[in-house]
Amino acid sequence: MRTSFWTKLLDVISPRPCAICGERLSANERALCGACHLHLPLTHYELTPTDNPMARRFWGHFSVERAAALFFYEAQAPVSQLIFDMKYHHRPEIAENMGFIMARQFAAADFFDTIDALVPLPLTWRRQWHRGYNQSYELARGISEATGLPIYQHVVKRVHFSQSQTKQHAWERLRNVEDAFRLVRPEKIAHRHLLLVDDIVTTGATVTACAHELCKAAGVRISVLSLGLTKA
Repeated sequence: MRTSFWTKLLDVISPRPCAICGERLSANERALCGACHLHLPLTHYELTPTDNPMARRFWGHFSVERAAALFFYEAQAPVSQLIFDMKYHHRPEIAENMGFIMARQFAAADFFDTIDALVPLPLTWRRQWHRGYNQSYELARGISEATGLPIYQHVVKRVHFSQSQTKQHAWERLRNVEDAFRLVRPEKIAHRHLLLVDDIVTTGATVTACAHELCKAAGVRISVLSLGLTKA
C-alpha cells in the first residue's frame, strides 16, 4: 500500500498507536501492527461463506446468501480492546481501517462477487447522537474504500432499542429486536444483493431483524459481514 509524504510526516508528528497493543504503527500499517495482525484469531469463513458456523446461525431465520466475520471475539481477549475503543472511546477510525483490512483479505477470496451495495446496521438516533457515529457505518466506509461498493445508509431505520442484549438468551434477543427496524427506501434496494455490515455478531438476532425488514422489498438477497463473531 503506497504511503503519501503527508502520512509519513503526520506519523512523525503524531505517532499512531496499534489498536490492540498500543505500540507505534509504521507508516504503511493501518489500525494494527504486524505482530497483532498476525495473531488475530481469524475465522477464515470467507473461504466457505455459504456454509460455516456463522451462516448457520441465520439458517431457519432468513435466507442468507453468504456470511463471514474476520475474527472470533471474546471478552477480555486482546482483540476486545480494539472493539471497546472503537465503540466507546470515540475511535471511529479503527472501524474504518479494520473494514479496509477485512475487505482486502476477503476480496482475495471473491467474497464480494455479486454484491450490489453495503448496508450498515443502523443505530437509533439517540445512540448515534450519544456516540457521535455509527461504528457499522465506519466499517462500511473502509469496505467501500477497498471494494468500490456503494453504501446504502438510509434504506432502513432503527426505530427502537428497548434494552441491552449483552446478558440475554437467544430467544430474549430475538424478542427484544422485534419490529426494531423500518424499511424506508424499498425502491432503492429492490432486486439487489445487499451486504449487511455489523461490528459483532453474537446470536445474530439484530441482523436477523434487520434482514427481515429489508426482505420486504422485492427480490432482495442478503449476505452478512461482521468484524467479530462470538463463539457459540
